[in-house]
Amino acid sequence: MSTKPPPLLEIVLEWDGDLRFRGRSGDAEILMDSPPKAGPTPVQALGFGLAGCMAMDVASILQRGRHDLKGLRVRLEGQREESHPKRLLAVNLRLTVVGDVPPDRVERAIQLSRETYCSVWHSLNPDIEFNTSFDIQS
Repeated sequence: MSTKPPPLLEIVLEWDGDLRFRGRSGDAEILMDSPPKAGPTPVQALGFGLAGCMAMDVASILQRGRHDLKGLRVRLEGQREESHPKRLLAVNLRLTVVGDVPPDRVERAIQLSRETYCSVWHSLNPDIEFNTSFDIQS
């Protein structure tokens, strides 16, 4: 019995002037900017990632349960620390489900996403190993 290692996440950012960076990961592209004129800031991108991760989990779980999901809207509000590093202190996520879906199934889908499936939420844990290195080219 062989186990495959999890897929590697690779992201490449290229400076685009001022505080803009163009990013690519596989076929996906993003433009990040600060202040957010041409694209989201990095913290906004983090919020998009968290909201998107949980929304996709909930939609998938409800669809697999054969519930009549007609729409799903997610609103994320994050409270940030006032001083640097201005990290997120609290996140409120409000899901609006459209369709004939029992409330207990929505609650269960949210619980499964938060406790088991949402890799973005679990990646925000403080026990992540984080290494940095650099190259200088002239």
